[in-house]
Amino acid sequence: MAKKALAGIALLATAAVAISGCAGGGGAGDPDNTIDGDVKGDIKVVTWRTDLVEDGTFDKYAEEFNKKYPDVKVTFEGITDYAGEMLTRMSTTNYGDVIGIPAIQPDQYEQFLEPLGDTADFEDTYRFLPAASYEGTQYGIAFGGNANGIVYNKKVFEEAGVTELPTSEEAWLEALQKVADNTDAIPMYTNYKDGWPLTQSFGSLGAVTHDADAPITLAEDPAPWTEGTDIYAIDGLLYDTVAAGLTEDDPLTTNWEQSKVDLGTGKIATMPLGSWAISQMQAAAEDNGGSADDIGFMTFPASVDGTQYSVIGGDYNLAVSKHSKAKAAAWAWIQWVVADSGYTEAQGMVSPLKDAALPDSLTDFEAAGVELMEINPAPAGKEGLLNEVSSDSQIDLYGPIYRQKLIDIARGAADGDKDSYFAELNERWGASVEKLAG
Repeated sequence: MAKKALAGIALLATAAVAISGCAGGGGAGDPDNTIDGDVKGDIKVVTWRTDLVEDGTFDKYAEEFNKKYPDVKVTFEGITDYAGEMLTRMSTTNYGDVIGIPAIQPDQYEQFLEPLGDTADFEDTYRFLPAASYEGTQYGIAFGGNANGIVYNKKVFEEAGVTELPTSEEAWLEALQKVADNTDAIPMYTNYKDGWPLTQSFGSLGAVTHDADAPITLAEDPAPWTEGTDIYAIDGLLYDTVAAGLTEDDPLTTNWEQSKVDLGTGKIATMPLGSWAISQMQAAAEDNGGSADDIGFMTFPASVDGTQYSVIGGDYNLAVSKHSKAKAAAWAWIQWVVADSGYTEAQGMVSPLKDAALPDSLTDFEAAGVELMEINPAPAGKEGLLNEVSSDSQIDLYGPIYRQKLIDIARGAADGDKDSYFAELNERWGASVEKLAG
């Protein structure tokens, strides 16, 4: 499965869509149908994980769930275009019992979702709460969490003579040069043609400077592509890696699906991606003669006072439909699948449970002393500010276009250099910051 979005990464601001729908109806009128009621009835889980529906994983989860809750019948529906189709479905009352919250406005949660309780009551137990909270009420729990960083092939690093993971751009470039000099592997693969992988490094916004308010810092900075900032480091690393000739020869012909096989089998050394990709790379390795043990994960090569950080954020938040006729069963499923299904461990994801251990795939983090950090929710009145500046300046922070141009300049296929392009970005961004501030 090519999971193309940082769907729940906290700093990824999805464009929330205002939709209309009817409150009431369905199961809303039954006073006994509450999340605290009897755990029984039929529930449909509507999910974006079509692969886990098709391969029977979710059915196995249901079998285990029924050992604890035998009076619940669980069925599943996977939707390929989940983000788009769910917004359409939610204009009706028939959009499943358990869903991943799509890009609706937080002030619409109450209209479509069953409140789970006060957010404060969940804070000691769960991570990633702000994205599914509104005015102190919690409406969803993240299905899992992702760490941001770089997937790499350990065997290639070993063959290249890279003995320590890089903690700075200088060390990063030195490590990749060793890969280029001592192996046949592509040091870093950009996935330029598919585009969306170029957005993955943006998930490390905040990790470079250890700034939990990094999205607002960026939104209010009139010249963020200036040395010392998160975005300068993130985009600068990409530019400098390409300019040094440490990426694929022809970025116009990259292929995401093949890149998973190539990283898994040692033809590619590194790809900046979220930790969600680890299990896919491991599977690709095993299916093509490699070893899952060869797949490692490092954080962005930067440190603050000797400590490295990785931004973590939740994936889709699981919620109970306002119109479910079995709300207690739906809520029981969410709690069980998050805590007891083994989903996050199998997927190499960070558990939403604060007391859960990191998955085996992130043991490199622990060994390197990497600390996990979450991005703070935007303060009141600034929730959409970063999106607004990005849109007004026509710098697609959440898309590939400006980064593709950055790569083109770095490889000599477009005019300019790093300084001139960053100056252009600062000029456009700064004009929008000033305009929206006024």
